[in-house]
Amino acid sequence: MSGNSDLLDQAKAVLDMNDRGHYTQPAHGLYPHQWLWDSCFVAIGLRHLDIERAKAELLSLLRGQWSNGMFPNIIFRDDPQYRADRNVWRTWVNPYAPADVMTTGITQPPVFAEAVVQVGAKMAWPERRLWYRLMYPKILAYHQWLYQDRDPHKEGLVLQIHPWETGLDNTPPWMSEMHEHQLPLWIRIIEKTHLNSVINLFRRDTRSVPIDQRFSTIEALALFDMQRRLRRKAYNINKILDHSLFAIEDLAFNSMFIRANSHLRDIAKSLREDLPDDLETMMTKTEKTFEELWDQYSGQYYSRDFITHRLLKTPSIATLLPLYAGSISQERADQLVNMLENDHVFGPAYPVPSVPLDSFWFQPKLYWQGPSWVNMNWLIIDGLKRYGFDDHAKALTESTLEMVAEGGCFEYFDPLTGEPAGAANFSWTAALTIDLLKSK
Repeated sequence: MSGNSDLLDQAKAVLDMNDRGHYTQPAHGLYPHQWLWDSCFVAIGLRHLDIERAKAELLSLLRGQWSNGMFPNIIFRDDPQYRADRNVWRTWVNPYAPADVMTTGITQPPVFAEAVVQVGAKMAWPERRLWYRLMYPKILAYHQWLYQDRDPHKEGLVLQIHPWETGLDNTPPWMSEMHEHQLPLWIRIIEKTHLNSVINLFRRDTRSVPIDQRFSTIEALALFDMQRRLRRKAYNINKILDHSLFAIEDLAFNSMFIRANSHLRDIAKSLREDLPDDLETMMTKTEKTFEELWDQYSGQYYSRDFITHRLLKTPSIATLLPLYAGSISQERADQLVNMLENDHVFGPAYPVPSVPLDSFWFQPKLYWQGPSWVNMNWLIIDGLKRYGFDDHAKALTESTLEMVAEGGCFEYFDPLTGEPAGAANFSWTAALTIDLLKSK
């Protein structure tokens, strides 16, 4: 018990350290702004400590919501020192962007509804009803935007236009496609002439984290080049797709979207609200079309190219997230859990690696290309419980807490040794550690 108490105190201290009043920054220095899914995970932990502060964390995201319903992945601090961060996006080029705060022009995994429900669960029904009444139209607008803007063919799956939208920034399925099809000539020249070693000297992220734990400079340049191309199209999806920019129906994003849709249904039902018929139709279609991401030969799910519908058969942790979606059959859930049990795939000493151990891409400390992340574990634990894998959920909870207890509240961890990596004092690691401790 004393060990759990010490871990709880450590996690609380991290959240206090990163608290900026109405929101929590992910980590000092490297991540000074407010990120969408970071704040959602933080609220899930804060609900055990201070319900009003947890509500404030989510309410602060509303100030960045665009008038078309989009939640951006970042709301920028207005300090003068971050002017360059804000100006690189120039979201004023889009008429739907908020006028009073600066944000990015892209979104992030839709876990907002999850956070709203988790925070609401700590309230008595009269207070929860008021909470839901406040948040329902915001969630509804976001999900309607996702279908209207990101499912132009009305097929059921929503597309993403930048790896940053997946939250798994340098995840192999996206990086593989980017290297094969998307690197512009000027970046290829830098790569061939090895000028990237010079550019490394000017990277801000590697001042906080060792360069071998971050994506490569070539990948960083490509990601920022993609962002600039989106800006030139004023973040208008029709213009973006007309010019055949990167568009992938990401498995992780759509898994989280299905679960978010389920939460939206539950919130509407509790408020005795009827969801719009067209939205209900699309939500049902999403669950059906999602099964097109299944590959019978390999027995797992993959992301797919939006234009060609070609499955991107580069495995990653995303293949386990249909457990969290909750819409797949028990038989397919069993097959995914078999991968989680396999010591050579997703079952090392400190699971769950963001890339399977037998993958060409696997590197144990390289951002989303190998390390274990507490937020991914949290999502998988939730899915395991709902499919009846209680022993697996308990084991993953214990190994996750052990990993954090031994290494501290770091951004991610080596799945082979449990050694911490990435940014220190990372907020969602702390917050979700609190939730796992309180939910045991």
